[in-house]
Amino acid sequence: MKRILLFVLTNVAVVAVLGLVASLLGVNRYLTSSGLNLGALLGFALVMGFGGALISLLISKPMAKWTSGVRVIAQPGNADEAWIVDTVRHLSEKAGIGMPEVGIFDGEPNAFATGAFKNSALVAVSTGLLQGMTREEIEAVLGHEVAHIANGDMVTMTLIQGVMNTFVVFLSRVIGYAVDSFLRKSDENSSGPGIGYMVTTLVLDIVLGFAAHMVVAWFSRHREFRADAGAAQLMGRKQPMVNALARLGGLHTGALPQSVAAMGIAGGMGKLFSTHPPIEARIAALQASSV
Repeated sequence: MKRILLFVLTNVAVVAVLGLVASLLGVNRYLTSSGLNLGALLGFALVMGFGGALISLLISKPMAKWTSGVRVIAQPGNADEAWIVDTVRHLSEKAGIGMPEVGIFDGEPNAFATGAFKNSALVAVSTGLLQGMTREEIEAVLGHEVAHIANGDMVTMTLIQGVMNTFVVFLSRVIGYAVDSFLRKSDENSSGPGIGYMVTTLVLDIVLGFAAHMVVAWFSRHREFRADAGAAQLMGRKQPMVNALARLGGLHTGALPQSVAAMGIAGGMGKLFSTHPPIEARIAALQASSV
């Protein structure tokens, strides 16, 4: 609940700062004279940046189940399922969080955690991961996902995404109005946004959206190191997590749906846009840690 409150307050603060900066620089007066209602734009940016990200967070668990085909283990059907549930329960108790739902999905080696609240989250592992790893390595992966939940990473990632969305919406439309006003300054009979506004806004939504994703991905990569260390702490030693990462490095990991990709044990492509650091860097960080 504290993180959600922080999420709301941060987005409100971002909008307030944008409005203050626009007023101090005189952008407010210029844009108002050009036909842009800055107050309405700030409200729109808040709704788009905050509202969309919050809805995405609240529906993250059912969406993950649906898009990944997760089968929740309501009642273990065999010894392996019973072991997975017991392991997650043990790790969750050590982490001080409520017991998450536990599920299995078909696919190449991977796992993820999701959910809006740390005491009612979901941890899911793939059949490929269960078949390709030892139990100790699987436990380390489960510890990694439980650490994500205990750290509140789902809410924090949503917070950062919401802030970035707010900046993208606000800046693209402010610049769009400025460009449109310049292009139509000799047209005294014009009213409403023109083609300059629409094209500029569309282009900047894409360009700034990529820049925003780079910021989110950068934070996500740093958060992975913390979850690796969290798994080592939950298990009392780091070698199982090191072994699990080394094993992942030699496997073809499966792609996860976009809604949970950042919470997977592995994933991402391209250095700037990847949500996960290289396996080698994660292993090196763990080996250098004091856990």
